[in-house]
Amino acid sequence: MADLLPEAAEAGPGPGGGEPSSSELAESLLDLISAVRRGIRRSGGRPAVYASLTGAQLELVRQLRRHPETSVATLALALGVAPNTVSSLVRELSDRGLLLRGTDPSDRRVARLSLTPAMREGAEAWHDQRVATLARALQRLGQGERSQLIAALPALGRLEAELEAGRAG
Repeated sequence: MADLLPEAAEAGPGPGGGEPSSSELAESLLDLISAVRRGIRRSGGRPAVYASLTGAQLELVRQLRRHPETSVATLALALGVAPNTVSSLVRELSDRGLLLRGTDPSDRRVARLSLTPAMREGAEAWHDQRVATLARALQRLGQGERSQLIAALPALGRLEAELEAGRAG
């Protein structure tokens, strides 16, 4: 993946000797984020139970792994989709026996969603495998590169917040 350095970084300063433009930086970030995700996926593979799930279904599974007993409305907000879209995903996953629906003890009209025990165990194992794959790659980097990644985390967090704000606004 070393040959996938961002074009903006390879080319040096942008027009006029300054930083790359926002468009150049965006292009580089998209390329690298996609390449990192592919690298993790290729190294760790996808368990058979997930092979037939769509990207949206996988994202819902990831949300429920992190936040069990979640309502459809809360999932819709977290995923940035309409509640009826989440309801469709929930129905599809429930029909396959991957989700459990319970009721909220304080409001019986609200469904609380969780992964089945087997699905939760599989999701945790897959998450752990992906983390381990990335951790091994990080260990092979030099201290300077690791420090650069650590220093970039707050900016990446702010970037994510800006993307969320733009989606909501």
